[in-house]
Amino acid sequence: MTIAKELEISQNTVQSIEENVILPPSNLYSDEPPLETELHLEEIILLLKCLKWLWRDRTDFYAAGNLTIYFSSKKLKTEDFRGPDFFVVLDVERKVRKSWTIWEEEGKYPNFILEILSPTTANTDKEFKKTLYQNTFRTPDYFWFDPETLEFAGFHLVDGKYEPLQPNAQGHLWSQQLGLYLGIYERLVRFFTPDGQLVPTPEESADQERERAEQETQRAEQERERAERLAAKLRELNIDPDTI
Repeated sequence: MTIAKELEISQNTVQSIEENVILPPSNLYSDEPPLETELHLEEIILLLKCLKWLWRDRTDFYAAGNLTIYFSSKKLKTEDFRGPDFFVVLDVERKVRKSWTIWEEEGKYPNFILEILSPTTANTDKEFKKTLYQNTFRTPDYFWFDPETLEFAGFHLVDGKYEPLQPNAQGHLWSQQLGLYLGIYERLVRFFTPDGQLVPTPEESADQERERAEQETQRAEQERERAERLAAKLRELNIDPDTI
């Protein structure tokens, strides 16, 4: 056997070992491609910020975007993996992770998934991924959204099959798993509370608090001015307002 042939066999053996090695979860980094558009990034960041702010006092969930989910039955990182654009897992420890590895998370799959459509991924999201999330992940709530066309749809798992969700009067779709509505607001998908209120970002919440504080200050100033006018009127009538 020639040296070149021996080297080729050796390299193939090393490659085979590398592909089948089982790495501990701490080494399973996410391996997702870059996001397709700025709108994809904006949508993912928006959903993450809003949910984490709304649930800031909770420690029993994990939410991530564009992060790899490893679900190989052989516990291999080289097969059976998928990276949803946005997903939420309930009843788990809230901590930072490099990826979501099913066999290290007590077999838990996402409770909620949202995919952001694009011309190159729409068919995959609507067909292959929908089937995968229905039959393998068994994810109860699956949504998709196209930031260009504003196509928006949601599904809930009923008897093992995804049933389309029907919008309410505001055009919002209910996520049973999150206990929230989702709907389009200013051309992006946002969360809404059960009574229809927009779930704010931390920045929006700060703006709302600042606006409320300013309104309270204005009301207090108006009350002070009214009291001063009343006191002046009483003095005109020779009545000491401090004695009333």
